Amino acid sequence: MTILLISGSLRAGSTNAAVLATAHDLDPYTVVYPGLASLPHFNPDDDRHPLPRPVYELRTAINVSEAVLFCTPEYAGGLPGSFKNLLDWTVGGMEINDKPCGWINASHRGAAGAHDALRTVLGYTGADVVAAACGHVPVTQADVDPDGVIRVPAVRDRVARVVRAMRQYLS
Repeated sequence: MTILLISGSLRAGSTNAAVLATAHDLDPYTVVYPGLASLPHFNPDDDRHPLPRPVYELRTAINVSEAVLFCTPEYAGGLPGSFKNLLDWTVGGMEINDKPCGWINASHRGAAGAHDALRTVLGYTGADVVAAACGHVPVTQADVDPDGVIRVPAVRDRVARVVRAMRQYLS
């Protein structure tokens, strides 16, 4: 069963992307979604057939996965605009409806505003938020190897716990 991993950060060298690269390193039955930057600005007039190609690819990736795990920074007290845009594209489709979803918070200070907003949007999409698959795993740039994966055992263990919680939910 595939878990789709979606980072809410566009930043090169993002600790959020590193958390998800680590999740993928720990569980090869995960797939990292690479298309955040290519999504067009959400416009309800464009949410019809034929969908813009990047939107079609996003919705297909969600549709063929068994679950979705997000990792997003908080920006100005909420979700980064590009990530909110991705979520807006999921509201009109039914791909995420009843789909198990969770998230990892990589910030040292937490990201309560972003995760409150994420929970709200996922509620609109009909997603099944799996509380056991939502975790706080503080990561610093020093924790990330040059290959973009975290090798620090304690951090890897915490990422693995979130992924395991999602796997247990799916079984």
